[in-house]
Amino acid sequence: MPVGTEIRAHIRNGEKLKGLDLAWFENRIDRLERHDGGGVTAITGRMGDVPAVITPAAEGLNVLVYQSPPSTLKYDSWEKFEGFARHKDHAWAVATHEARGWSREDVTEIYTRHAKALVRGGTEQTAFVDGVTAMETEFVALNDPHEPNLAAMQVQLYYQDRPRAGAQIEVFERDGAGDVAVFLLKTDAEGRAAVPVDAGHVYLLDAVVLREAKPEAGVMWESLWAALTFAIPER
Repeated sequence: MPVGTEIRAHIRNGEKLKGLDLAWFENRIDRLERHDGGGVTAITGRMGDVPAVITPAAEGLNVLVYQSPPSTLKYDSWEKFEGFARHKDHAWAVATHEARGWSREDVTEIYTRHAKALVRGGTEQTAFVDGVTAMETEFVALNDPHEPNLAAMQVQLYYQDRPRAGAQIEVFERDGAGDVAVFLLKTDAEGRAAVPVDAGHVYLLDAVVLREAKPEAGVMWESLWAALTFAIPER
């Protein structure tokens, strides 16, 4: 998009690149910024704005950074929690839960979301790509999704400022017809992964940290969700 044109992005709660578009409410946002070659710009909004993210595009790659405040949930059943833990490659949590002697009823969790979206402003290639932004967990894009003839998007996953090795990445890929495919990858010893991409497709990557919650949280579990969204342009 031309430099200065408004980037209008949704904060969305859902699954498989579909879901409810959330309006701007300050109590739903801990952090919202645009990172680009010129530095970091805080993104503000007005109560009830939809889309919630409106900011002018800078030249080159714009990285939108969003972090949610903690939210709590209670699982409908033990099977729901067990299914979630296994699906996100945290089967150990099932055994730990039982070893702690915790009830299978009313399994509780606190969660936060740490998301980035990549948007191109203008047509010039710039040196800026992406970097760590001090979120507790996050993806870092190692190349620009708008590179010509890109075959794979290189990413690196971080947790507590260190590369997260051997972690599962779930990739959601939407084609031009709106159909969504899902596949899994694992990060290497340096927390890196190569995501195969196709022109004209939209991608959402997620990786979940699951850990025991601190006693003062008043819940059993805590999850931290890292996400990265980007689109590969048509060729």
